[in-house]
Amino acid sequence: MDYSFRGLRAKYFDMTKKQGGELCSLRYDLTVPFARYVAMNGITSFKRYHIAKVYRRDNPSKGRYREFYQCDFDIAGQYETMGPDFEVIKVMTELLDELSIGDYEVKLNHRKLLDGMLDICGVPPEKFRTICSSIDKLDKQSFEQIRKEMVEEKGLTVEIADKIGTFVKERGPPLELLSKLKQEGSQFLENKGSLVALNELQILFEALAASKCIDKVIFDLSLARGLDYYTGVIFEAVFKGATQVGSIAAGGRYDNLIGMFGTKQVPAVGVSLGIERVFTIMEQLQKDQNQATRATKTQVLVSILGDDLSLAAKVVSELWSARLKAEYMVNKRVMKHIERAKSSRIPWMVIVGERELNDGIVKLKDVEAAKEEEIPRDRLVEELQRRLNGLSA
Repeated sequence: MDYSFRGLRAKYFDMTKKQGGELCSLRYDLTVPFARYVAMNGITSFKRYHIAKVYRRDNPSKGRYREFYQCDFDIAGQYETMGPDFEVIKVMTELLDELSIGDYEVKLNHRKLLDGMLDICGVPPEKFRTICSSIDKLDKQSFEQIRKEMVEEKGLTVEIADKIGTFVKERGPPLELLSKLKQEGSQFLENKGSLVALNELQILFEALAASKCIDKVIFDLSLARGLDYYTGVIFEAVFKGATQVGSIAAGGRYDNLIGMFGTKQVPAVGVSLGIERVFTIMEQLQKDQNQATRATKTQVLVSILGDDLSLAAKVVSELWSARLKAEYMVNKRVMKHIERAKSSRIPWMVIVGERELNDGIVKLKDVEAAKEEEIPRDRLVEELQRRLNGLSA
């Protein structure tokens, strides 16, 4: 699968030939396959999410993998101006808030504003994309390094490079910076593409403010995003904590991509979240809080001391019916049960042996505290729910 992106293919793909002679590669992302699917099936309106593996020819390092999962959410079709753009950013912020990973920011820009900026600075149109690729490195390199690259490797004059430098340093609260860029006399108002971008951003920022998620967004003129298929709003979520893994989610508008695979252009916008990067952050947060990662969500281990599967089935089914996360184990040796609970970090055990069965009781064991308590058999579900809900005895 070529994807029609020569730059991507050269940088990220290992191409190989099958017996039939056609070029094949591993999937780079989920956006292009989505665009192909929409085009080949004649779809004109579609919302979807997709979680799957993708591949890169990267050097593995912290936060960088050759094989990893992406979680994508895309909206394709004709809608109200900036409606889908607002929705995907809102979904992204809700998702990151739900994960409770800590403080993050969403850097946001607009490709037409970026192109207008380059035009204002005097960059020839044929160099827009290559200069964008340089600007895209500003989160990893200083402007002096980028300036040197633009002048010595890409042929810009020092004056043009310095003009770019004055613009890409602009970042701040969305509505505040937007107001500055729209002030009377602003060069952006004299550029057709930039004017379109500013008007679209006005609509977007007001919608984000109304939905109470604009406090997470930073309007950043240095954000460029490397992929050529973006045509409008672009954004990137970055974790602000100590664990540095690069962007944790990113996306933008790609109005011309679907048309590359069919006869009709269908505008679209989407966001992609890197699941492994989020896991890296969550694991570090657990380490910082001296919390061990649990291998299972199981809350209760039903431990039957003996070989009575029917008894295990009866007890564990009561817990399942009460929506408790429970497993069972049938074994004569009590230490086997305790080892199982400790190795899986299951917090509670319900121990039932011959004596407990005859006396109409069960033993409820707090595994971490190593404390046991006998309770009436008919109060088992009630007692477990109380303890699992954090209520005092």
